[in-house]
Amino acid sequence: MAKRDYYEVLGVAKNASEDDIKKAYRKLAMKYHPDRNQGEGDEKAAKAAEEKFKEAKEAYEMLSDADKRAAYDRYGHAGVDPNAGGFRPGGPGAEGFGGFSDAFGGIFDEIFGGGRGGGRGRGDGPQVYRGADLKYAMEITLEEAVMGVEKTIKVPSWDECDACHGSGAKPGTKPTTCPTCGGNGTVRIQQGFFSIQQTCPRCHGSGKIIPEPCVKCDGLGKLKRQKTLEVKIPAGIDDGMRIRSSGNGEPGINGGPPGDLYVEIHVKEHSVFQRDGDDLHCNVPVSFAQAALGSDIEVPTIGGKAAISIPEGTQSGKTFRLRGKGVKGVRSGYPGDLYCHIQVETPVKLTEHQKKLLKELDESLHKGGNKHSPQEKSWTDKVKDLFS
Repeated sequence: MAKRDYYEVLGVAKNASEDDIKKAYRKLAMKYHPDRNQGEGDEKAAKAAEEKFKEAKEAYEMLSDADKRAAYDRYGHAGVDPNAGGFRPGGPGAEGFGGFSDAFGGIFDEIFGGGRGGGRGRGDGPQVYRGADLKYAMEITLEEAVMGVEKTIKVPSWDECDACHGSGAKPGTKPTTCPTCGGNGTVRIQQGFFSIQQTCPRCHGSGKIIPEPCVKCDGLGKLKRQKTLEVKIPAGIDDGMRIRSSGNGEPGINGGPPGDLYVEIHVKEHSVFQRDGDDLHCNVPVSFAQAALGSDIEVPTIGGKAAISIPEGTQSGKTFRLRGKGVKGVRSGYPGDLYCHIQVETPVKLTEHQKKLLKELDESLHKGGNKHSPQEKSWTDKVKDLFS
């Protein structure tokens, strides 16, 4: 009879936390424990409860162990069942269930390898690792982001040590084979049911040790330098986007390929424009007279100036849309729009004469009722309805 899915047995989701798994098991253990199911005359029910308890216990033992759970999630019961076709007795480092068949070659090395990401090799030589990626934060202006720009940056680089010529050993000496791993770069240890291959803790996967390190490079075989790179920022790039420069990260280990350099873009806050995707927004202040009488005004765009007509009676908050005056997105390839938000300014620091003129204007406007102030009339009516 095929085994049930361990997650199904415990009644938890595949992304369940350790606490969720433990709680589910405790609940089932309390329900099906043999000591709680010894009712007289019902041996069949007691036997069924015992089987459920064993099933829950097995599921918990597998899912509560991070290594076993990882193997189960990837390969199902075959990844953790020693009687499955993926295992065979004997072989190098075999203890108990021992080595693995060709069908599962390298599976557990990949899961439990214990080395740095990107490593390869299965105990037949020094471990080779890809170099780590580097990140560079670059700040640019909105204009540079919109138009595109080329920037010169300096990033860490490594050159071969001219004293030891890359060996890491003091001139006149040589590295020796690591006695812990025998030059393989890995060691095999027994962990539970599994024989696990891990990076050698002494030589860190290189397969060699350096009795007398080079004084100039401290045994690294390389010296840290700086190199200058030209980075092309494409037009339309947005804040938070990244540019990858292949092969300009840290060097690989034991001849592995170098990592990549990621340039992360940060766009400075602009004094006039705010960007929203491929659109731009700006606030345009106009005087009370311009808004009341209407006016033709100039507004800024990212590429120059543009004219818009403010109609008579324009209210504060009115938005005018200029098509195609936004940003040509790096992904979309089409320019966005510019939204101009009108802000009617209230006059300040008035003279006595100006105040008198405004009072006369206000009295004149209110003699005809509220027809000159439609929003005021609407608001007043709403307030009356509220208290009536």
